[in-house]
Order: sequence, then structure tokens, then C-alpha cells
Amino acid sequence: MDIEKYCDIADDFQHGKNFKCGSFVKIEKDVIAGDDVTIDNFVLLKSGTRLGSNVTIEEYAMILSGSRIGNGTKIGTYTKVGKDAIIGDNCQFTAFCEIRDKCKLGNNVAMGSRGTLSAGTVVEDDVIMKYSFVVTDTPDLSKGKEKKVGILKKGSLFGTNVSIMPGVNVGENAEIGACSQVRHDVAANEIWYGNPARFYKKREI
Repeated sequence: MDIEKYCDIADDFQHGKNFKCGSFVKIEKDVIAGDDVTIDNFVLLKSGTRLGSNVTIEEYAMILSGSRIGNGTKIGTYTKVGKDAIIGDNCQFTAFCEIRDKCKLGNNVAMGSRGTLSAGTVVEDDVIMKYSFVVTDTPDLSKGKEKKVGILKKGSLFGTNVSIMPGVNVGENAEIGACSQVRHDVAANEIWYGNPARFYKKREI
């Protein structure tokens, strides 16, 4: 175990081989990490967190209580993973991402910087979300406690600056162009773009 200075690590922390930890890291009780895990400086791992093998948590990231991070996943700088979130294997998140409470992400998911997934969002395998992507969750802003999110199906692709409105589902292998606001469900293998987004054509897959 390779740990730098000024860390606060609970006595019951469990880890596999080749664990590396930067400075000013806080790891609370009941945290388990697999083999070949790297934790950079100023990271917070809250109680009950589980990290698979070959996981990297970059500087200033926060992983909140009960979250699960799969094998080979990278959590980028200043990224926040909410309570009881599940992130699959071989996922990649760049800087300033937010995956809120109880989100469920499959394998091979990628998100560019400044992306946000509202609480409870479901993202299936092989989904790519570019920079400043957001799934919203409040259909009526005057009723802030009423939340609704959709599902991003397997293989769907999202350009930069895309907003998914509350409760909208995007089908398998669908593609949404940059700077689009998606207000209606998108069927599998369709390309949509615009504000509001509209159907353009079918993808040839």
C-alpha cells in the first residue's frame, strides 16, 4: 500500500494489491477497494463505497455513501458520484461530472466534462455523452419535489450541450446532435437534432 501524507483513512478500510493513495484523502468506514486502485489527492470516499479493480479516482472527486464503481472505471477531477449510485465496468468520466443519487449506469459508458445525470437516471451499456450533457428531472418548476427521469438505452450517442427533458427515453443506438433539447421519446436507431429536437433520419446500423 502506497499512501502519501495527511490522509484520514478508517481502520477497517480494505483494499487489494497495488493500492495507491495521494495526499489529503479521506476514506470513511466500511469502504472496500479491489486490486490496482489509484486514489489521487483531495478525494473523499464516504462510508459503504465499493471500488472494483483497476479503478482511478482523480483529484477532488467525491464518492458518496453506498456507491458502487465497477472495474476499470475512471472518475475524473472534481466529479461527484451521489449516494447509492451504481457505475459499471470500463466507464470514463472527465472533469466536473455529477452523477446524482441512485443513478444506475451500465458498462462502457463515457461522459465529457460538466455532464449531469439527475437522481435515478438509468443509462444502459455503451452510451456516449459529450460535454455539458444533462438529464433534467423537474417537469414543473413550481413543483420542485416532483421528479421524473427517463432511460438512455444501449448504444445511444449524445453530442455536446444536449439536454434531455424530464421523463424522456432515448432508444437503442439513437443519436442526438449537438445543442439539442430533447422533449419527446426517441425511437431506436433514429437521429434527432435541434431545439426542440426533431427527427432527421434513421441510422444505418
